[in-house]
Amino acid sequence: MSNPDELLRIEGIRKSFPGVVALDGVDFDLRRGEVHVLLGENGAGKSTLIKMLSGAYRPDAGRVLVDGEETRIHGAQDSERLGIATIYQEFNLVPDLTVAENIFLGRQPRRYGMIDRKRMEADAAALLDRVGVNVSPRARVRELGIARLQMVEIAKALSLDARVLIMDEPTAVLTSEEVEKLFAIVRSLREDGVGIVFITHHLEEIAALGDRVTVIRDGRSVGQVPADTPEDELVRLMVGRSIEQQYPREAAEPGAALLTVEGLTRDGVFHDVGFEVRAGEVVGIAGLVGAGRTEVARAVFGADPYDRGSVSVAGAVVRGSDVGAAMAAGIGLVPEDRKGQGLVLDASVEENLGLVTLRAATRGGLVDLRGQRAAAAKVAEQLGVRMAGLGQQVRTLSGGNQQKVVIGKWLLANTRVLILDEPTRGIDVGAKVEIYQLINELTSAGAAVLMISSDLPEVLGMSDRVLVMAQGRIAGELTAAEATQDSVMALAVGTNITSNINSIDNSVDNSGNEVEGSRGH
Repeated sequence: MSNPDELLRIEGIRKSFPGVVALDGVDFDLRRGEVHVLLGENGAGKSTLIKMLSGAYRPDAGRVLVDGEETRIHGAQDSERLGIATIYQEFNLVPDLTVAENIFLGRQPRRYGMIDRKRMEADAAALLDRVGVNVSPRARVRELGIARLQMVEIAKALSLDARVLIMDEPTAVLTSEEVEKLFAIVRSLREDGVGIVFITHHLEEIAALGDRVTVIRDGRSVGQVPADTPEDELVRLMVGRSIEQQYPREAAEPGAALLTVEGLTRDGVFHDVGFEVRAGEVVGIAGLVGAGRTEVARAVFGADPYDRGSVSVAGAVVRGSDVGAAMAAGIGLVPEDRKGQGLVLDASVEENLGLVTLRAATRGGLVDLRGQRAAAAKVAEQLGVRMAGLGQQVRTLSGGNQQKVVIGKWLLANTRVLILDEPTRGIDVGAKVEIYQLINELTSAGAAVLMISSDLPEVLGMSDRVLVMAQGRIAGELTAAEATQDSVMALAVGTNITSNINSIDNSVDNSGNEVEGSRGH
């Protein structure tokens, strides 16, 4: 082996799928005790590459060397045997099993031929403590929110004592405090000689944590640079062009109120929430974990019940707990979990784009397929969805293109009020700007946008007004000029929330539904 510190080397890897060349001669290497960032747009080939290392895919050409020896990885067991552990962006956990059972799935400690549950739970508790998450090893995974699920995945990977740890967007759903805990874990592993492949779309994380960066574009490795390379140069390598403005908000004079929420209350979750979003306006919602932002959004959309209050669109009250009524009133929701709640993964791009308008396109039990197809083709072109064709299965699209499809189905329905929950989570900088431009197009056409994001710079950069939630209530409202990271965080952690609602925060935290965070980068 030319370099004694080299753990892993990939040479000339090629992988194609029907109609698509995912990887075309990619080279990559990983050394002991380094964080090597793998950077690229959605669809560049990063996920395909790590799935080869985890045994999910086999290369068509090229070779993989571990400790200088060529090897073939035919499945997950081969990957684990070689000391490779992967934390996927899409969680690989069994909902009905406990946290401890998930961490040691297939590797449960045994005593006298029986699973030693006491030892398993103690070992799981130690791992959970190491990653700094307060959750019981006996808790069912389905009871946890997304941020805690991420930390469980990390604990599971740590249990493997891996020499190579692959982390795919591990910070996407974490708060700033949780990110710092994760970075401390990564640095500790690096000091122990573990080689870490780190995939992120948060460019500011690269210099903070990385050693080297390999950039993949259109299935090819186009450059390897130091981690302190300026962000504009990283963007140019990623997308093949410079991006002049990261948050291209085009504010306009807002019109009349389209969405009005008054006194919305769900006991134990959120209380007396009221706000309005006007035509042509983007209103952002910021807040810490457990603040209740996603719960409010789902209640406005009719997906979850509320006990008191009202939701109105253009002055007309919308019946609560009724998604159909919300959609008929012109409300659309792009959920934070696009794969679990926003798409039918096994259906085609065309079928997913037509989901919202399917009923309107049906006459006498027959669907106007030609009209649906024409409309889908038009919006796919408008959004720049990268696909082999409208018949392509949506699960095979990159994350950014999947998100465009989720948004596109609401465009086809001429939605007047669009709620965006984590609209750019797990999406590269190029696709983010495309979605921001789409938001501008929506508001310039008179739509109202309510945007929830755990990326605080995104909230500040794209909002005309910012609402800050804390402990289930609106803690304050800031104009675009007033909204800074400091002013938002001051409201988010402020002590001016009355003490008698502490039970709201405790109820949300104990349920594990910490589906929002505040990333103050």
